[in-house]
Amino acid sequence: MQVQVARIGKPHGIRGEVTVQVMTDAPEERFVPGTAFVVEPARLGPLTVESARWNKDILLLGFAEVVDRNGAEELRGAKLFVDTEDVDDDEDAWYEHELVGLRVLVDGQEVGKVAALNTLPAQDLLVVTAANGDEVLVPFVEQIVPEVDVAAGFIRVTPPAGLFELNSAESQSTPDDGEGER
Repeated sequence: MQVQVARIGKPHGIRGEVTVQVMTDAPEERFVPGTAFVVEPARLGPLTVESARWNKDILLLGFAEVVDRNGAEELRGAKLFVDTEDVDDDEDAWYEHELVGLRVLVDGQEVGKVAALNTLPAQDLLVVTAANGDEVLVPFVEQIVPEVDVAAGFIRVTPPAGLFELNSAESQSTPDDGEGER
């Protein structure tokens, strides 16, 4: 299966480099010279990394197939993919497609299903659709999500008190301004 690891942004300079929106937690391993990516749309690829460098917090990539700014401009918006079978990941790494649809268990009881995975700079968040239809964001950290069993179809969550009640309709009542009725 192919997994998106980046989206190409605007050109940078005149030698064909592009900015990249990174969608992987290990860019230093994914974007090394010699790495070939499957590209969407397919007419633009495959692309082979020739150079990778950081400019502040933006990753800049140069590709062997792109030699100037005009070629880089054609890549704007293209998506870069890797084949998951070709990647050696550790056992505690999951892709979004593996997590979506898993049952979410708290104390052995199903409280919802994983709807998505939001990958953010600070930490990843599981988007869980609770049994009552509310959306709950669960930090995807070992202390809160100690067990992921893709084969059995569930994740075990030990949420802090109130996490699943935070977005419920009952908790969305009008805030008390402390003045009461007059």
